[in-house]
Parts: sequence; structure tokens; C-alpha cells
Amino acid sequence: ASIIIKRYVGLGNALNATALNAIGTKYLCLLNAAELKMIDSNSLKLASLDPSACSELTKVILYAKAKRAFSDQDYLPAYYELIEPYLGGAPAVDLRALSKDNVNMNVSTLVKLRRDALMSLTPSEVQGLLGINFVDLKMWQNKSPIWEWIQIQKQSELDKLHIGLTGGTQEGYINIVTPKFQLPSSASLGTVTTMLHLLPALLTSFLVMLVLS
Repeated sequence: ASIIIKRYVGLGNALNATALNAIGTKYLCLLNAAELKMIDSNSLKLASLDPSACSELTKVILYAKAKRAFSDQDYLPAYYELIEPYLGGAPAVDLRALSKDNVNMNVSTLVKLRRDALMSLTPSEVQGLLGINFVDLKMWQNKSPIWEWIQIQKQSELDKLHIGLTGGTQEGYINIVTPKFQLPSSASLGTVTTMLHLLPALLTSFLVMLVLS
């Protein structure tokens, strides 16, 4: 599929709506950055695509094009439905704007947002994005990336949401998320201790042999 797409583009053909629908969601992620930038924004109006499984770079490029394509409808309620498949590439500033528009985002969409964008949102902004779906956030509180988002919020702010989210930072404290690692076994420690104990003798023997030779 990738070879066919490259051949198609190499012959000077445009990645218009017809081509994008032929590529479809199944092969969309095969497009590289140069090919994605060749897409005419208006073609997205007639294409049915979902880049949620693609790389962050692909999502960012397609979101910018989708935002441009649907910019003439950003004041309409239907705008969110048009832009929603591409929100995985949206920056935090655009998500904050959406949080004021009663879009009722699903939590399944929230967790697919750019990580840096999600982590910069406040509890009230997340509540604004989710709207009537906000209570569903409780079911995701122990799953990534929601758990990581909770850990960097003030617990006092989470408490204001009244859905029982816990794990935020207490006043006067900072949560530090440390990576998990496996402690060495007692056998490994014993081996290391033995080697350190024998190291001086081994070095001495080596030097004596070197001098005698």
C-alpha cells in the first residue's frame, strides 16, 4: 500500500478527496510528513478519516488542515462533530476554547489527546470539555493518561468537581512520579559484594604477573 501511494504521488497526482477516501483510515498512517502536507485542506470536507491510531506528527498536521477546512463553521454546533476525529493533534489553546462551547466530549476522545495538551488542562477545563460525560472520568481515574493528569492537579481543585477523584497534590506538597525499577536480587547483591571484596587481590595478582613477564 505504501509503495502504491508513493507511486501515485510520484506521478504528480493530487491527494484529493477521492484519493483520501481510497486510502482511507486503514492506510492513512502510511503517509509521511511530505505527503500529508500535499493534502488540500478542503479535501478533508469530503473525506471520511480517523487518524487516532497514527503518529503524533500525523495527527498534528491533519488537525491543522482540518481546522482550516472547517474554520467557516467553527461557530456552529456541528463544528465539533467535524473536527472531533482530528483532535488528537490539537494544541491546548484550542482545547481550552472548545471547553467553553459545551461540546460534551467522550472520555475515550479525551484520553487520545496530545499528552502535553491534556496535562496542561485544569480540572475545570476538562469538566468543560466533557460536559454531561464528566462523571465518566471517575471510571478512568486509575488508567493512563488520566491517572498522570490527576497526580499533577491540586486535590482541592479535584474535590470541587464532586465526583470522587483522588490522588492529587495536597496543599504544601508536591507529587513526584518516579519510574518503577526492579531491585537486584539477594543473589545478585552477593555476587557483586564478593567481586568487590576480591578486586584488590585480583589487581595485585595481575600487576605481579605483568612485572614478572
